[in-house]
Amino acid sequence: MHEAIRLLMDEHRIIEQVLGSFETLGQEIRGGLAVERPLLGEYTDFLRSYADSRHHMKEEDVLFARMVERGFSRQFGPIAAMLEEHRQGRFHVTALSGLAEAPGPLSEAERTQLVAIAGGFVGLLRQHIQKEDRILYPMALSELSPADLDQVNSQFAETERRLRDDGTHDRQSALVERLVTRFRPDPQRMANAVMSGGCFAG
Repeated sequence: MHEAIRLLMDEHRIIEQVLGSFETLGQEIRGGLAVERPLLGEYTDFLRSYADSRHHMKEEDVLFARMVERGFSRQFGPIAAMLEEHRQGRFHVTALSGLAEAPGPLSEAERTQLVAIAGGFVGLLRQHIQKEDRILYPMALSELSPADLDQVNSQFAETERRLRDDGTHDRQSALVERLVTRFRPDPQRMANAVMSGGCFAG
């Protein structure tokens, strides 16, 4: 496997850990746990700064763009489906951010909304990751030339150097550790999600 694709898949494993943590939080809220809004802000921070700005932007601005240059459609097919799911994910994160930023303790209606966000977003992104790992990334490896993949990797490496230099990498790593330690992912639920896989509609 090319290093560029391995990096994206390694990022998927980190995202899955935080999704599992967020899922556990949702389960505990359903069981009556009282939650402070700053904690929701930490999940929002990870989802925006790591899952979206760091990972999805690598895909959209670099890998998908190169695939489009080599003949893949941006309007139809796998790339279009992935872009649409990125947009759907941002909708969930915006809703979570609204809960994090509102004043006062969470109301019962907000707790219900939070449980729904956790369930919907975790399910969406888990299936999304499986589609990319099992279908889209293999397409990229098959259809892009070694030179294309090397150029993609060079752009990824530049992004990673910048994130390390400005301290973002260390901050995000600490955030992941804090969330996953506080609300531990359930290994069985994560294994079941992997087994269910994902496919493109249509």
